Amino acid sequence: MTSVAATNKLLKIGEVAERTGLPIKTIRYYDEIGLLTPTVERSESRYRLFRPSVLNRLAFIKRSQALGLNLKEIQQILAVHDHGELPCGEVKQHLEAKLADITRQIDALQTLQTELQGILSGWQEQPAADRIQKTICPNIQRL
Repeated sequence: MTSVAATNKLLKIGEVAERTGLPIKTIRYYDEIGLLTPTVERSESRYRLFRPSVLNRLAFIKRSQALGLNLKEIQQILAVHDHGELPCGEVKQHLEAKLADITRQIDALQTLQTELQGILSGWQEQPAADRIQKTICPNIQRL
């Protein structure tokens, strides 16, 4: 059986890094920009000490980044959580915006793909001499 003292034990930054797989430098950075604020304390000698809840918070940050959210967006979501509210609505808004961005990027890439296929399908290894004189690479420049 785990005692209350053991479950509330503060973790050193190296322990947090080991448990999360994140570099110490990254954890320090997240603390500096305020992502870990409610889970960090300072010892008398100014060392960072973390509540065990930091592990869940860092897992959320890592998952959010994997889904394409940036640190500013994650900070907004965590602010909602830190005010005692469930941030799922905020998360959904960010993910919908991310999906719309990705859809636009896919459309742009498909347009580029079509253009590249067109250029390559009409590729001439030896373009006409008059075209060579007018441009650097006649195959990709329209005259």
